[in-house]
Amino acid sequence: MWYEVWAPAASRVTLHSDGRAYPMRREDGGWWRRAAPGTDGTRYGFALDDGPVLPDPRARRLPDGPDGLAAVLDPTLSVWRHDWPGRPLPGAVLYELHVGTFTRTGTFDAAAERLPHLAQLGVTHIELMPVCPFPGTHGWGYDGVAPWAVHEPYGGPAGLVRFVDAAHALGLGVVLDVVHNHLGPSGNHLPAFGPYFTDRHHTPWGAAVNLGEPEVRAYFTNSALAWLRDYRLDGLRLDAIHALTPRTPFLPELSSAVDELSQSLSRPLFLIAESDLNDPLTTTPRSSGGHGLHAQWNDDFHHALHTALTGESQGYYADFAADPAQALAKILRGGFFHDGTYSSFRNRPHGHPLNPSTTPPYRLLAYTQTHDQIGNRALGDRLSAHLSPGLLACAAALTLCSPFTPMLFMGEEWGARTPWQYFTDHPDPALAEAVRTGRRREFAAHGWPSDAIPDPQSPETRLRSCLDWDEPSRAPHAELLAWHRTLLALRRTQPSLTSPDWTDTSPAMGADRCLTFRRGPLLIAANLGRSPAAIDVPGKPHVLASWRPLEPPDTGGAVRLPGESAAVLRVG
Repeated sequence: MWYEVWAPAASRVTLHSDGRAYPMRREDGGWWRRAAPGTDGTRYGFALDDGPVLPDPRARRLPDGPDGLAAVLDPTLSVWRHDWPGRPLPGAVLYELHVGTFTRTGTFDAAAERLPHLAQLGVTHIELMPVCPFPGTHGWGYDGVAPWAVHEPYGGPAGLVRFVDAAHALGLGVVLDVVHNHLGPSGNHLPAFGPYFTDRHHTPWGAAVNLGEPEVRAYFTNSALAWLRDYRLDGLRLDAIHALTPRTPFLPELSSAVDELSQSLSRPLFLIAESDLNDPLTTTPRSSGGHGLHAQWNDDFHHALHTALTGESQGYYADFAADPAQALAKILRGGFFHDGTYSSFRNRPHGHPLNPSTTPPYRLLAYTQTHDQIGNRALGDRLSAHLSPGLLACAAALTLCSPFTPMLFMGEEWGARTPWQYFTDHPDPALAEAVRTGRRREFAAHGWPSDAIPDPQSPETRLRSCLDWDEPSRAPHAELLAWHRTLLALRRTQPSLTSPDWTDTSPAMGADRCLTFRRGPLLIAANLGRSPAAIDVPGKPHVLASWRPLEPPDTGGAVRLPGESAAVLRVG
């Protein structure tokens, strides 16, 4: 078989495979190639200029972790038991899942055993947090260092194939979170091979990925295509595209390649960006000068809803705290709150207006909680640690019935009380201590005593973050789970809830903290206050779902919605 590696600055490259050394031949563009014996499972690596043997930057498998030899992986040998036509993004409901804490076992196979729960819940796609290799066993995954491979403690490539195949058998699509803006601080061997990073730009994680170099762009683009093609994934979530430097032409190149792959495979594929830019160009078609991505996360929705629910006003919540109701109303009408408006958090104008007439609402993702918004809190506390079941029910109604593509974070559907904390497993003692100290110093600046911050390196921090699968059968979790199932069933049976038209949402917020908005003939109402609220309803309403029983309209046609409760009514 042929082995190849890009090492433009090397004078000599030697392939080491199964205990033998093979000098490689330099070809055009800094590529080195060599034919040598090999088959699925063959261990190999490359030595540059007689240096140490390093794993292949494009390794599809790293059986011994990021510092061990690569292993040849033949994707054609994967066992697929179920055909899969794909599931498109319009009408989708995503479920963000971290393999290492979805179960205490923390593997693909253990997670697959819980997939029937998600099928019964009514979500359409699982969004896996990153699964690329990183040093150690447990971590969030955003310090991965091998963008083509699969973390072995989760089950490696074969485990991911089994998980995706099991999901498809239940009608569930799978989306993978990939990180193109940085690599982890330990086990990253890319700089030895070529100019994968540049000091001309910096990110919060150090030197920026050198996307000005065509071979580096091709490295990440081809890894993305491999995930979609060889693991039959339905889409990718692109982490923090605002940290890509430069973003163009990488994003248009990537979206073009994915669209071409979609056509060749005859199944829908999509890219979802995490971005704090509030930039409509992210999802604007390439033909109109945009990046051509298919959707983007909308933190504005989260921040406005979180502030309305909790009253928090620190940090970036300050921009929404003055009037969270009006912020939510603006977002429901037009997508972004910051669309060129002044941001006190950033101390400058932020964002650009989105045109609802040309951008369907499904291109924005709405969520009440995410791994970031929970895990980056000092204690990793979920909303369920502070809010009543009724307010959690209101949050679910506002998110799942919004014009946008909704996303849930694992356990949110039953109001999980387990935290989701920041945890790491760095084998390097110096790095482990730096992470521990840095985390405590960060929150000490906000008034937290250092001994109150969970130790990221402690195994107990990860264990505390694992879901408790006994909770869904107990009160009040069972009622919240049933509520989520009811709302998601409505999304399947009420076309107006997945309509691409959002121009008639008519959001309104009463003085009694009762928010209402329309989705065609449906009226969604959420009373965030503790006292009952009167809602003026045209005609004779029909209750499709309510967190608490509703009395018939009074003589004036008003419906009284109990405090901390939500309802979906057909009114037209």
